[in-house]
Amino acid sequence: MVQILVTGRDGTEHAVKAEAGLSLMEAIRDNGLDELLALCGGCCSCATCHVYVEEGHAIPPLSDDENDLLDSSDHRNGRSRLSCQIPLTAQLDGLRVTIAPED
Repeated sequence: MVQILVTGRDGTEHAVKAEAGLSLMEAIRDNGLDELLALCGGCCSCATCHVYVEEGHAIPPLSDDENDLLDSSDHRNGRSRLSCQIPLTAQLDGLRVTIAPED
């Protein structure tokens, strides 16, 4: 199991546990955090699973598609990622993310 600490838009922190192999988006959604809409279901065709990832963990680099979708957000910053594009691995245990404001 991988544990992720997710801060919601109201500042409340939630400890989320999920099996390795799921995406970060699936882990957040499956643990009942409704703030993360994930309208496309993880197909990297919307930006409704936008999160800010705390530095210190090795996550895969941005793909061109993910980069283009994040460009459509008014809330993009240097820590922005689409949670559907981050596969959970044991190395991400303890990862901290914050759900980005809704566009």
